[in-house]
Amino acid sequence: MITQKRDSTSAVFFRRTTTSTFVRRAAPALGLGFLLSFGSSVGQTYFISLFAGDIRADLNLTHGSFGALYTSATLASAVTFLWLGKLTDRFNLSLLSAFSLVGLSGCALLIAGVNSLTTLIMALFGLRLFGQGLLSHIAITAMGCWFMVERGRALSIATLGFPVGEALLPVLVAFLLTFCTWREIWTGASVGMIIIILPVLLWLAYLVRERGLDRPRNDVFGPEGSGRLSWTRGQVLRDPRFYGLLPGLLAPPFIITGVLFHQVHLVEMKSWTLAAFASCYPLYAISSTAASLAAGWLIDRSGAARLLRFYLLPLALGLALLAATDAIFVAPAFMLLMGASAGAATVVVGVLWAELYGTDHLGAIRSMVVALLVLSTAMAPGLMGLLIDAGLSLDSQFVLLSIYVFACAIAFVAMSPSLALGLQPPACR
Repeated sequence: MITQKRDSTSAVFFRRTTTSTFVRRAAPALGLGFLLSFGSSVGQTYFISLFAGDIRADLNLTHGSFGALYTSATLASAVTFLWLGKLTDRFNLSLLSAFSLVGLSGCALLIAGVNSLTTLIMALFGLRLFGQGLLSHIAITAMGCWFMVERGRALSIATLGFPVGEALLPVLVAFLLTFCTWREIWTGASVGMIIIILPVLLWLAYLVRERGLDRPRNDVFGPEGSGRLSWTRGQVLRDPRFYGLLPGLLAPPFIITGVLFHQVHLVEMKSWTLAAFASCYPLYAISSTAASLAAGWLIDRSGAARLLRFYLLPLALGLALLAATDAIFVAPAFMLLMGASAGAATVVVGVLWAELYGTDHLGAIRSMVVALLVLSTAMAPGLMGLLIDAGLSLDSQFVLLSIYVFACAIAFVAMSPSLALGLQPPACR
């Protein structure tokens, strides 16, 4: 039985409730998480890559050279994020959110006026740092720290901003490109973040503070506070399980980033059209949303570790299908399968670290993990681009990646007993 905190206003969020009751009571916090995950879209690869052809044409870049620049900028953002991500353990998450959004808006404006390689690298660095890095990190960390019993559902609802952005923005960009230049679209995105998203974010942050939804996890008595210690980042680095998990956890961001970054080349190779491929993004979003909600519901009942063995399988199957044929029906099938793994991954991985290592140092732990995830996404465009330039087709790469993902799923099965042990952190040295 879960012991309730004396403050009944906060306690209701740590008893298991119906989903409708939970959403109603926690709406400002969930809304803030949703807004942050949606706002991060401008710094995500799938959005930036929609303009890859125009950027390469304006700056006279090849697939490999643009991929290398993108890799360099993303790698630099990962190194910077390793330090900045720890700030979520020390500072108000709402203020950090506003700062990150303003930074992302500035970088969107910078890329709108890009006319040199130096400016391009700076813009890409900022987009990846503030968008994919900080806004996503703050959204997931906040849900992990603000909720306990309903952590899975909180994450699954708050992170719906990711698939909503993936469903709407590619179609919107494809439509706007018919009568706007790509630079005008980036300018509009920058202005929209300041005059629309930022005021809503500040309003939701005010409601979160007023309703006490941002109480530190240490204020709550419950399963985590009963004889369980939170791990520090240094202790996590001495845990062999952490290194066993990394190959599988890094696979989806690497693969999805690589595929979406080279989507223009993919559709050309398959003799599809970009508009036809972009029209499949809503299927990706629907699949991601359904998988995310299902994963959140299952995690609240059985834990994140038990779902690890399953969430990679749709991606492995999708890659195999994509390599097998050039028929257009593969595009929506791949989007559905990739979306299922992506949606489940966001929730499963987001909850996993809190389950294994506690929440006192969750920001520091996640910043390290996210830096590694960003590093994997940094490597994907450049490596896949260089392989394309070297003559290894995307289809051949998809076959190899599919085999790798299946192997990672098998490795997760083998690790399941150790993940269920609930180990205490090693003593500090």
